[in-house]
Parts: sequence; C-alpha cells; structure tokens
Amino acid sequence: MATQTNLSRLMRISWDIQRRKYTMTRSKALMAAWAILQNEEVTVQYLSRKLNHGKPVSERIAGQFVLFNQ
Repeated sequence: MATQTNLSRLMRISWDIQRRKYTMTRSKALMAAWAILQNEEVTVQYLSRKLNHGKPVSERIAGQFVLFNQ
C-alpha cells in the first residue's frame, strides 16, 4: 500500500511539473519529480511553494523548515 501511495504522489507531482513547463516531455517531468521526492529539502520547499500558491515564503518561516530535517 505504501508503494502505491508513493507512486501516485510521484505521478501527481510529475503531472504538475509537466503542466507548468510546456516544453518538458513526460520522461523529463518524471525524472524531475523523482529528484524532488528523493531530496527532502527540495520536497519541503516545493510543497511550501505549492501550498502558498506561488507566493514567496518569508525568511522566518523558511528557518522553521530545519525542524523537518531532524
């Protein structure tokens, strides 16, 4: 079940990347999504940007991301 959840998460992120970048192929979008999921710092930044609807995150909030890396 956990593998299915990870695969669906990977596909959802790759579709989002492909939708935002019109020239990117499906395979390149999947590679970019895989890189995002493998690097925890990038994942936290990606999710915060997505949940903040593209607005910049303040430095005070960005400093709190260290709590997730422990």
